[in-house]
Amino acid sequence: MARKPNPGRTVVVFLLLTALTYGLVALAGVWTPKLGLDLQGGTRITLITKGDVSSKSLSEARGIIEDRVNGSGVAEAEVSTQGNKYIVVEIPGESRRDLVETVKRQAQLRFRVVAAAAGGVSGATGVPDPTGSNPVPPSPAPQKQQNKPRDKKQGTPGGNNRAPYAWAAPAGQEESEGSETPTPSPSESPATQAPVPEDASDQASGIDDPLTWMDNPDAASLAAFEKFSCPPPGEPVDVVDDPDKPLVTCDQNGTKLLLSVAMIEGTDLDAADTLAPNQSSVEWGVNLDFNGAGTDEFAKISQALVGTQKQFAVVLDGQVISAPTMNGLINDGNAQITGQFTEAEARSLATSLQYGALPVSFESDPPVELVGPSLAGNQLSAGITAGLAGLLLVMLYCLVYYRGLGLVVIASLLVAATLTYSLVVLLSEGVGFTLSLPGIAGLIVAVGITADSFIVFFERIRDEMRDGKSMPTAVEAGWVRARNTCLAADAVSLLAAVVLFIFAAGVVKGFAFALGLSTLIDLIVFFWFTHPMVSWLARFRFFNRGHAMSGLSADTLGLTHTATSGGKA
Repeated sequence: MARKPNPGRTVVVFLLLTALTYGLVALAGVWTPKLGLDLQGGTRITLITKGDVSSKSLSEARGIIEDRVNGSGVAEAEVSTQGNKYIVVEIPGESRRDLVETVKRQAQLRFRVVAAAAGGVSGATGVPDPTGSNPVPPSPAPQKQQNKPRDKKQGTPGGNNRAPYAWAAPAGQEESEGSETPTPSPSESPATQAPVPEDASDQASGIDDPLTWMDNPDAASLAAFEKFSCPPPGEPVDVVDDPDKPLVTCDQNGTKLLLSVAMIEGTDLDAADTLAPNQSSVEWGVNLDFNGAGTDEFAKISQALVGTQKQFAVVLDGQVISAPTMNGLINDGNAQITGQFTEAEARSLATSLQYGALPVSFESDPPVELVGPSLAGNQLSAGITAGLAGLLLVMLYCLVYYRGLGLVVIASLLVAATLTYSLVVLLSEGVGFTLSLPGIAGLIVAVGITADSFIVFFERIRDEMRDGKSMPTAVEAGWVRARNTCLAADAVSLLAAVVLFIFAAGVVKGFAFALGLSTLIDLIVFFWFTHPMVSWLARFRFFNRGHAMSGLSADTLGLTHTATSGGKA
């Protein structure tokens, strides 16, 4: 015999789960949601393009920048173009320096092989290693220097010919034999290498063949490399990143590098995401997925560099952000950068790679200014007051019309509001959801959807009681009929919210997100609070005997009038 559900227990469990969400809010230590630009003000960045650009290129750049700052889809930064010269970005909050730096990053992304590396001090030259390992400074190096531990913050130690990061095949993908990065033998020690002769340019291959050129760069490139000085660590390097020419630049730690012409452009990268530690690796990394052209080129590069200590560098805005060695043969365009990453470094690199290829360049140091909220404080207060007044009127109407059952409506609306607030705060902290005026409108619109569910349910119960059923029986019969109707209505609202979220932009996404969230909360409250609450109340004499104030009396149901009319007939 099946055991009947206990509606009282269901209500208690639901309330405990709602309380649990506030426990999570307490653990997060944040009790108010993040507000949008129209409610709290924020930061405005005006990007100014270099030269003449087409409206199509400017529109593509705007879309990429919007993807960066609205990576979660709900950060509600406003990105717009002005004419064919400016892109204006407005970010909620005055302290979002992380997003400001993300927007200011021009992100011209290219991949190049490394021909020489040295300390960033002017006059220190790096030469290619004829043995096929990475280039190193010609100055004598201590014995067994390659075995010294590397500091994450310093990258490759001066003169060390091994990079702290490596290109690798994804887990489960078979690597080529000998893919382990070899350690140079004593005869190949960097300390024994001689400087490049003056006539090296006569022996060098053309720059259009980077895999050959990297072992024997031309004299002009080596001379430029010797004269170049890196800025202090932490400062951006000022170079012209021409994809058709070799590049002398630095990494973020001040190490100077000589790079080939660009072999793969950022536009050839389809996707990049963070690789978290797992059973096969305890290190953070980055997954990359190249398109067809990038896959072919990467396979050729992988075949040439695998089993050596030669580096394949990732160059962003002219600065090397990573220069891994090649640990495996990768032919399918799916690669990983692994090594001495912190979680923050891996996520930052993945973001730069994913949204790195801008079709236009911008002037340095764009104007950044703080802006106030577009709505005055008293107007916002008036709007909230009006919303609360409307909610109170709905509650009052339900009390007058449904009487005792109206208390269920009020309790359900309060529970829905309580659960909504906690989830909005958690989503603000977890995924960056910001509450703007359109978002508030979405939450208010959903109140009507929630009230409709209650009305449909109560009217179904009344219909069943008019057919002569007792209240407990009428509640369950009415629930079956009302449930299907409410599921259909909420499915339509949820579908509309999803479609709007996918195809809309800016603050409209916030409206769609809030509408969808409220619709889901309506279903949760309707199934696990309203229905069991009414089932529980049906056990009390006040309701099942049809008290005049219960909302289910014969007079309220219209049964008295029907009986009187029948007697006269």
